[in-house]
Amino acid sequence: MRFDVLTLFPEIFSGYLTQSLLKLSIERSIVSVNLHNIRDWATDKHRSVDDRPFGGGPGMVLMPGPAVEAVEAVQQLVETPGRVVMLTPQGRPLNQRLVEELAEHPRLLLLCGRYEGFDQRVSDILQPQEVSLGDFIINGGEVAAMVVIDAVIRLTPGVLGDEESGRYDSFSTGNRLLEFAQYTRPRVYRGLEVPEVLLSGDHGQIARWREQSSRERTASRRPDLLQ
Repeated sequence: MRFDVLTLFPEIFSGYLTQSLLKLSIERSIVSVNLHNIRDWATDKHRSVDDRPFGGGPGMVLMPGPAVEAVEAVQQLVETPGRVVMLTPQGRPLNQRLVEELAEHPRLLLLCGRYEGFDQRVSDILQPQEVSLGDFIINGGEVAAMVVIDAVIRLTPGVLGDEESGRYDSFSTGNRLLEFAQYTRPRVYRGLEVPEVLLSGDHGQIARWREQSSRERTASRRPDLLQ
């Protein structure tokens, strides 16, 4: 799985790429994450990438030239065609179903917005999949790109130590229930005990308990999922 991240602030990713499952996946050549600075495609001596919006208004807008030309150039770096994903508050809300759709592509180009967003012609020309983390605003698309990468690599074969792990995650395909309660050692902590059924060794009873735990947790925390 190849990710190409187009951003004005590639240094934000320096720590993120060296941690946990993503680091191991990169070392094993299961995943690659390539950073590209959009400013490298600016054409003036100041390396300008933004300007004031026509019609007035606060803030600055990312100009179409550097963004479009950056994506087109990065697309040509390898033969595998990439799906362009623009991280924007106006996009389709990210959920597990969308993550699964994105994971079907062998390569994703993640275009990170900043300031007041991109000139509309960036979308008109590139026709990206526009993705939003939700109904709130963050400073830029970099954090959103990290979320997309983290979610997608979990569905990439070889990334998780146990391939069955992702099947039981909340919101995975066909699962409208939140994940059941989990326990580990010690058996008793501050007077709270692990449910006896989980220690029984009876896999049928454990499966039924987990199903009930999932339903109770969903009804309490996300009743909308049961409707």
